[in-house]
Amino acid sequence: MNIFGFSSARIAAFLVLVMGMASCDVLPRVGPNKQEIYAGSVQRDGDAFVVAVNDRVTRATGVVPSLGFSDDFLKAGQVGSDTVRPGDVLGVAIWENVEQGILASAGAPAALEEVQVDGGGFIFIPYAGRIKAAGNTPETIRRIVTEQLESQTPDPQVLITRVAGDGATVSVTGAVSAQGVYAIERPTRTLGAMLARAGGVAINPEIAVVKIIRGGKTGQIWYQDLFEDPRLDIALRNGDRILVEADTRAFTALGATGTQTRVTFQTQTLSALEAIAQVGGLNPTLADPTGIFVFRNEPADIANNVLGRTDLVGAQRMIYVLNLTEPNGMFTARDFVIRDSDTVYVTEAPYVQWTKVITALTGTLGAAESLTTAGSTLGVLGGAP
Repeated sequence: MNIFGFSSARIAAFLVLVMGMASCDVLPRVGPNKQEIYAGSVQRDGDAFVVAVNDRVTRATGVVPSLGFSDDFLKAGQVGSDTVRPGDVLGVAIWENVEQGILASAGAPAALEEVQVDGGGFIFIPYAGRIKAAGNTPETIRRIVTEQLESQTPDPQVLITRVAGDGATVSVTGAVSAQGVYAIERPTRTLGAMLARAGGVAINPEIAVVKIIRGGKTGQIWYQDLFEDPRLDIALRNGDRILVEADTRAFTALGATGTQTRVTFQTQTLSALEAIAQVGGLNPTLADPTGIFVFRNEPADIANNVLGRTDLVGAQRMIYVLNLTEPNGMFTARDFVIRDSDTVYVTEAPYVQWTKVITALTGTLGAAESLTTAGSTLGVLGGAP
């Protein structure tokens, strides 16, 4: 029998070769197919639980990282901007009501600029001696200095001002417009105000994380939460270190997607549908919309909840399966939350491997036919007189 110039024997041999190549790992592909993934499940003596995603699974796995400050930060009262501390710099001016005073002439003040409070909390004023400044307000220090000078000169007039200096300061670094060391002053006694003083965040506010280190304690919060809820705008303390950085969470996209890469989160919460869209969607010529897998190491409490068990201990390897062709498949993918370090893998459609096999064989047969034709042509030319 002859079909399109090929004998039945040649057609049979061709089909056997196609089936053989399709069943062997002789052709390139993006990764394992659905059958191979299912074969690695616990149900088939593998080491991962393969779970089809539904509404119950979506609710059990929808864990979104919650950032916030502990009570140690939230309950700390604001530092009075007028309270003097060791290291603060004070401006001192003194007027005397006599022609030739001990410090100044009549009508002209004796200005002692930038008098720094020492480590013990004292300042020195000529003829007044060492004055306890730390813990007092500038007004209290003014009264003390006045009382000390009254025995030296009649009716002294004293002015004490607080100069922003090296006293109560915080450092602001990271993704802000103006990094630096800033004094805690009346307008900048809270975290939000200090960030504004530093020019605000220089990255997408939705993924900006604000971290504050105070002694041995660390707290962090989403910038957006800090901005929207005044109750989270904590008071600052001397020596606080403030760091603003972008969210470091990321997932990996592999398989038949628009691109295969590691992708950082662009929002605080990210669904499977958004993750796929973020990498260019499914490859229209390769992807199998029934074979979208999310690989994850799941904490034992969530794994037990998903599987309806209580005996699992330690992190469990979980493979979640999404099928976009189901009636509610798009909604399920929209609601399923992607978490940090997840791997989103899209399998190839079954026909793709067959197409590769046929393309490889027809290309090989075409090359062989070309060689045969070339050989015949050379033979004819070689035999010509």
